[in-house]
Amino acid sequence: MVSDHFYVCPGHLKDPGFGSPIINEEEVAAKKKKEEKDKEIARVKKEYEEKQKKKKEKEKSKAKDKESKKDDKKEDKEAENSGDDKPDPSSSETKTSSSMVEEIPRVYALHR
Repeated sequence: MVSDHFYVCPGHLKDPGFGSPIINEEEVAAKKKKEEKDKEIARVKKEYEEKQKKKKEKEKSKAKDKESKKDDKKEDKEAENSGDDKPDPSSSETKTSSSMVEEIPRVYALHR
């Protein structure tokens, strides 16, 4: 099988009369499996972080019982300030933009 490499604009690749994409089913299945694993890992990480937050809250509540009311007010203010952790949106944008580029098949059979 002869394969030539050349640049073709996205407009021609979308034209059904120009060429047909050759889809490798093994690669598609491997990508899907990898995405499922990544989702599962993200879910488990999120659950773990929630458990850790609950554990810290329980420890703080026990400490409140032992300490005076003045110390409690100071800790509450500190907890509110430190509890506003937000995930970095730029990392998720990078993942979505790279996956969009890979969605387009890279191997085509040209029509003659």
